[in-house]
Amino acid sequence: MGRVIVVGSVNIDLVVVAAHLPVPGETVIGGRFSQHHGGKGGNQAVAAARLGARTSFIGAVGDDAFGEQAQAALAAEGVELAGLRTVPAEATGVALILVDAEGENSIAVASGANGTVTPAQVREALQALAVEAGDVVLVGHEVPTESVREALASARATGATTILNPAPATGLTTAILAAADIVTPNEGELVSLAGLAAGAEVGDAVAALRSVGVSSAFLVSLGAAGARLDTAGSTTALPALPVDAVDTVGAGDTLNGALAAGLASGLSLDEAARRAVVAASLAVTKTGAREGMPTIGELEAALAR
Repeated sequence: MGRVIVVGSVNIDLVVVAAHLPVPGETVIGGRFSQHHGGKGGNQAVAAARLGARTSFIGAVGDDAFGEQAQAALAAEGVELAGLRTVPAEATGVALILVDAEGENSIAVASGANGTVTPAQVREALQALAVEAGDVVLVGHEVPTESVREALASARATGATTILNPAPATGLTTAILAAADIVTPNEGELVSLAGLAAGAEVGDAVAALRSVGVSSAFLVSLGAAGARLDTAGSTTALPALPVDAVDTVGAGDTLNGALAAGLASGLSLDEAARRAVVAASLAVTKTGAREGMPTIGELEAALAR
């Protein structure tokens, strides 16, 4: 069985739920505050670890209380942290999230230590982990683009399977996309990567990327509709489970972590993607990015049903 190595971000999410989102200059009182562990990379590592994958994380936190909390939360999930660097005099990444009574949100992110992840750090961490064929390296774009490029190139050179979660989608070249065996955008990110106008069809966006030499498989998340898997030879619709959705935050991260865990366990891409969609469906039944991420037992029970 291979390992999952996640290269990406770790944040602390500070959330206020209020009656409505404030306009510039307005103060809205009476809100409800909560704090959660986040960052797409950290979330994806947790999702993979809960599904039984031996999981390592490469990234950075600040030398502060939030950094200590973030490390402790990942370690408690069984994520191996030798590649997680603590950066002196730097703040841990923070997301300030405002949510109104209808569920609409406004988010500001201070990347902090996530922005200090360097290509050299990534390369050295992958070498120290002795990444090899059978491993899966999952890379997010909430760290510098040059570090994303290095992670994909170094991992591919070892024979590992490479996954790119292109969020955000800006600044990623065709060459970077092509270095990933699998790319996992949502609809909007896919259209942006293809350079098409908002609202373009998923099939058209995939075709546009194929025309410029991107042969990667695409697992495109479609929200409540599930996902679509496009490979060089086929297109497969992967419907979501019918569930009562409570909070969709973290569903995409669950999809990515579960996909990586499935591939690391030796499953085919089709089967790993199918299981990942089911895992993401389960994740939306609880509030919070990590709170609803299923364990391997919960996923197997859902698949059996």
